[in-house]
Amino acid sequence: MTRSTRTGVLAGAFLATTLLVAACGGGSGPAPAEPAAEPVAAGQRTLTLYSGRDEELVGPLIQQFQEQSGITVETRYGSTTEMAAQLAEEGDATPAQVFLSQDAGALGALQGSFAPLPEDVRTAVPAGYTSTDGGWVGLTGRARVAAYNTRVSEAEVPADVTELTDPTWKGRVGIAPTNASFQAFVTALRVQEGEDEARRFLEGLQANDVQTFPRNTAILEAVDAGAVDVGLINHYYYVAAETPPANTRLKFGAPGTASALVNVTGAGILAGAAQSAEAQELVRFLVSPGAQEYFATETGEYPLVAGVGSPQGVPPLAELDAPELDLADLRSLDETTQLMTQVGLL
Repeated sequence: MTRSTRTGVLAGAFLATTLLVAACGGGSGPAPAEPAAEPVAAGQRTLTLYSGRDEELVGPLIQQFQEQSGITVETRYGSTTEMAAQLAEEGDATPAQVFLSQDAGALGALQGSFAPLPEDVRTAVPAGYTSTDGGWVGLTGRARVAAYNTRVSEAEVPADVTELTDPTWKGRVGIAPTNASFQAFVTALRVQEGEDEARRFLEGLQANDVQTFPRNTAILEAVDAGAVDVGLINHYYYVAAETPPANTRLKFGAPGTASALVNVTGAGILAGAAQSAEAQELVRFLVSPGAQEYFATETGEYPLVAGVGSPQGVPPLAELDAPELDLADLRSLDETTQLMTQVGLL
């Protein structure tokens, strides 16, 4: 397949997924028009970043980088799906030099679009949490958990969340089907256990009167209020909550199963910016101890660089025993959303 053909296929798949999620209420619609950029002074160092992470989460960190490096970062924000679709559509003509993604699936789908990262960046993160071809690097870990109301004992909550399809959990479980994190978990289940097992899980949830919510924060609120007993979320929604949930605890997934998935945020340098010193400086900064500490304390995510402590209130990353999975395989999101649509969850 030629580069242009692959780019067209990727663009079509990402755009189809974007439209599907938006139609189901999970998208925010087209990004508002951005203000005209300030004129760049002669000799000023600049960098164009496409960010699939919210400005409120990473904006302060980008500001730190600008102040430390003297590089002006022109950032375009949007959902990871939107940004990945735009990169696929723009191909070699993209003005982006660095892509910051909310999950590994989008990075895997753009495989071949990135330049090889410098060795010190590639080796800063354990091999299981970065790309196998050296094209992108994981930045933070995001563990799947079952948040449960304390009126339920921890022993009652299954470590393998596929068991939540048992009739005893009818009407007691909350999910966010349009959320990328839930879809990434279903993709991991498809990749690890097969299409039939993923279908059985989704059909079991549907038959068991699963409660659906627009986002993870709404699930956490529902669990804490007792509207549902268990909700499937990422760990950091609990850790970084402005008001600590009073009636909620977390249960981490069974070792080695998709229930213990640790997805990653990540960054890659676009092929057209292979020689950009500015792009390399930004990615190197993102795996620096200071940036990793920011993620641990401000967003509640697991830092991936050795020597930086885990967020408070959760077990160390090394104890989670995530499934043996090439995270780039989570790129088959389109197949997952098709399956979820067939089952009636989208």
